[in-house]
Amino acid sequence: MSETDLFPEAAVPAISPGHPFDEDDRLRPDYVRAVLNAVGTGDAARVHALVEPLHPADVADLFELTPREDRADLAHAVADLLDGDVFAEMNDYVREDLIDALEPHQVAHIAAALDTDDAVAIIEDMEPADQREVLRAMEPDDRAAIEEALSYPEESAGRLMQRELIAVPEHWSVGDAIDYLRDHEELTTDFWEVFVVDPARKPVGTVALSWMLRTPRGIAIGDVMQREQTLIPVDMDQEEVALRFQKYALISAAVVDQAGRLVGMITVDDVVHIISEEAGEDTLRLAGAGDGDINEPIGLTVRTRVVWLVINLGTAVVAAGVVGLFEGEIAKFALLAALMGIVSGMGGNAGTQTLAVVVRAMATNQLTNSNTMWMILREFRIALANGLLLGVLIGGGTILVYHNVPLGIVFGLSILINNLVAGLSGVLIPIGLERSGVDPAVSSAVFVTMMTDCSGFFAFLGLAALWGLHG
Repeated sequence: MSETDLFPEAAVPAISPGHPFDEDDRLRPDYVRAVLNAVGTGDAARVHALVEPLHPADVADLFELTPREDRADLAHAVADLLDGDVFAEMNDYVREDLIDALEPHQVAHIAAALDTDDAVAIIEDMEPADQREVLRAMEPDDRAAIEEALSYPEESAGRLMQRELIAVPEHWSVGDAIDYLRDHEELTTDFWEVFVVDPARKPVGTVALSWMLRTPRGIAIGDVMQREQTLIPVDMDQEEVALRFQKYALISAAVVDQAGRLVGMITVDDVVHIISEEAGEDTLRLAGAGDGDINEPIGLTVRTRVVWLVINLGTAVVAAGVVGLFEGEIAKFALLAALMGIVSGMGGNAGTQTLAVVVRAMATNQLTNSNTMWMILREFRIALANGLLLGVLIGGGTILVYHNVPLGIVFGLSILINNLVAGLSGVLIPIGLERSGVDPAVSSAVFVTMMTDCSGFFAFLGLAALWGLHG
């Protein structure tokens, strides 16, 4: 059943087009329902009146809040509002749905109105045949820029960069540069600094707009430019690009090809998106949840999650096999079965804490080859301290509750041992995976859990067997 069937027109209060937001600046549910009901009744004029005042980012949000089966009708009602800025702000899966419903010349028209990086974001996920049709419908210059961007690896600076930038020669004066900006209307209007290049188009410096506007016209660009700059190789991974922007507090940066020539620029608004995307991506990968996008097709979500659930099932079988080695001890002393889960659970939590810190340190370049041993020793000391504290606390509590000193000692030692295993696993496993060329955010959690479960069960039940505990 469509959402338009759930909210009949009579049940929806009148909505003022000028007040679609709640106190948190989000689209109000009654506003969304009003739009959907107008879509359902075919009242295109009302739909247009409700949506027209919205910012492109809010129009994109509206489409994301619209059920999939109603999006095509909504798009038809507000077709003149669906410009490139809306598509640039839209969720990837929602955008793909709408792009699939458009003709190639319509997609080409939208892409041509965007900066290169936003146009690439629209075209790169299309099927190859659809890509070719869209590119054929574009102007030659636009087509060449998109094809060049698509030739670079995914999630690289080449895909992220804009080709639209301002570059001037070093021998120009400030007045020459200002006149150039004023006389050429086709130049981009969104920039914060002017790049200065040599005759081979290699960047030699930058001039901030504020400096240019406050400098007399006759001064040479080379005398006011800042020669120190952060250059981004065209094949650099976007995560590393984001780290450079963060480290050096950049607003924009020049992108250079293998020969050192200026080919584009990256701006901070693109990087903010990348930082948010990468942070969420790593968190979801640790949980094996795929993209974690609520607009992701259910079939794709199921396939992504079930892979890691099956792997986790395998590790759980290994842990169960460890428990099976001590069936006799558990049969003699049933209390062991009740307590052994605490040992593995505490170790799992400790391992997850360490893993989260290590993966984040890798993502932000805090953990490098030069301080890996220091990190291992640091986490070992933390695990030892926590293990001792928890071991004494839990062991002492067990003695008080069950009046069984050997059980308390075994329980406390097991907690200590498993904390040490958890701490070392949480740091060594992601480091080992990274050095093997495997993304530690994707697979570390499964192996850390297996280690803490197996070591927890083995330590607790093994010590109980050595001590000869029985009920």
